[in-house]
Amino acid sequence: MKLNEIRDNEGSTKNRMRVGRGIGSGKGKTGGRGVKGQKARTGVSIKGFEGGQMPLHRRLPKRGFNKPNAIVLNEVNVGRIQQAVEAGKLDTGAAVTVETLVAAGVVSKPRDGVKILGVGELKAKLSFQVHGASKSAVDAIEKAGGSVTLLGAVAQA
Repeated sequence: MKLNEIRDNEGSTKNRMRVGRGIGSGKGKTGGRGVKGQKARTGVSIKGFEGGQMPLHRRLPKRGFNKPNAIVLNEVNVGRIQQAVEAGKLDTGAAVTVETLVAAGVVSKPRDGVKILGVGELKAKLSFQVHGASKSAVDAIEKAGGSVTLLGAVAQA
């Protein structure tokens, strides 16, 4: 066997079907689209059209409201922060901010800030500079000897 003799096996490759190239080709005339009508034409998109009946997406009621300038916060429990301190990822001397939590891998993106929630137990004395904190989180932080400074317009909730 030589390099110039290498070929695919017989019948392993097949020529593609050329649509709309005459009636004798097997896919001529209508080109596999059926006959006449709007869907037989090119460039026609009628998604959601139900033949004159009110489409499903218009029959169903719309609910809710998406606030265009909503503040999206990362939610972090005090137990998760304690895990990061024990793993040596968070420095107990420095203030805990969004940037330090991203650097420690506690949150993936900064978003609009961080809200601390009170699930878990906090043993380390930390000072927090965050956008929000629940009452139980503030209690847990102050019980451990730390402090919470709230930034921005988001108050305790």
